[in-house]
Amino acid sequence: MTNVYDILKERGFIEQATHEEEIRELLGKEKVTFYIGFDPTADSLTVGHFLTIMAMMHMQRAGHRPIALLGGGTVMVGDPTGKTDMRKMMTVEQIDVNAAKFKEQFSKFITFDNDQALMVNNADWLRNLNYIEFLREIGVHFSVNRMLTAEAYKTRLEKGGLTFLEFNYMLMQSYDFLELFRRYNCVLQLGGNDQWSNIIGGVELIRRVEGKQAYGMTFTLLTTSDGQKMGKTVAGAVWLDPNKTSPYDFYQYWRNVEDNNVERLLGLLTFLPMDEVRRLGALEGAEINHAKEVLAYEVTKIVHGEEAAKQAQEAARALFAGGGDSAAIPSTELPASEFEQGIDLITLLQKTKLVNSRSEGRRLIQQGGIYLADQQIKNFDYLVKESDFTDGTLLVRKGKKVYHQVKLI
Repeated sequence: MTNVYDILKERGFIEQATHEEEIRELLGKEKVTFYIGFDPTADSLTVGHFLTIMAMMHMQRAGHRPIALLGGGTVMVGDPTGKTDMRKMMTVEQIDVNAAKFKEQFSKFITFDNDQALMVNNADWLRNLNYIEFLREIGVHFSVNRMLTAEAYKTRLEKGGLTFLEFNYMLMQSYDFLELFRRYNCVLQLGGNDQWSNIIGGVELIRRVEGKQAYGMTFTLLTTSDGQKMGKTVAGAVWLDPNKTSPYDFYQYWRNVEDNNVERLLGLLTFLPMDEVRRLGALEGAEINHAKEVLAYEVTKIVHGEEAAKQAQEAARALFAGGGDSAAIPSTELPASEFEQGIDLITLLQKTKLVNSRSEGRRLIQQGGIYLADQQIKNFDYLVKESDFTDGTLLVRKGKKVYHQVKLI
């Protein structure tokens, strides 16, 4: 049986490991309990989280036991990694609502039956910590000089400052690893490559406090070819919740990735055999669009199910290939009576949530980015009337790739 370390390596996941040979040997000879942390900063997971979820799925398929650690405690401090400003402070109530949503989403990807995986919330041990005891037991093992060399802290210091609140984050994440080691014999922490410093902190803490060996491994981040983080669109983040990002928009996001990123994403975000990944990635010219369709379909199938993936694919083909079913294109139903006198275009864009404000709507129209049934509209005061509809439906396009149907009721 193939060692899961080799699977993750071949598919392009692994960036760094604290003890590469030891980790590979460990994963090949015994069932390993490992964890990945997820701070509930919103009420849905995003495509950025999805890469690490895929790694968890590979690990579980190979017989290892995942712990999905919900950061109900750490999120109250906020990870400064990759942030130029301090995270917005959240109420405990909102954090707990978000954590519950995360828990619901995880159950679609990871099997928790019969102790095959655990879901734990670090609020259980972090929220009621005695700070002085924590400093004496944990803080004594951390060098401030060394912490300041961590990339997350260095960047924040260079760009305007780091609060003492956030400075505690590394200690708290390291303490999480120690607690999971003690409670569940968790010996391996996984995470995005931006978590390397925090992961090393936990490995070192276990060595100092328990005198035992623990391990860490980081994964590549989802980026475009120029190194920008993936997962953002003009409409905001790409969510795993179908109510926040529709399966159609989710499909379209992957259908529109850069040509030279297709093979990498097929390896990371699908379960297709690597021979097929390489074959698809080698396609050139117009044929690469087939590979993008496969990528979009496979990722949407894992996240939203096969039926939703088929509907999204049919909807996309309806728009771009002149065939298929348009039913899965996001739509808004509005009373026909509202269009008797006409609705100004910006109001319609707001009602369909294609823009967040009137100023954004004006800017898009001014830039020529709004189309009604393929007709470019450049008049801010354009009144959308029932006569603009065909068989009770009007297709609104924002830019080149965002489509929305308005349906009369």
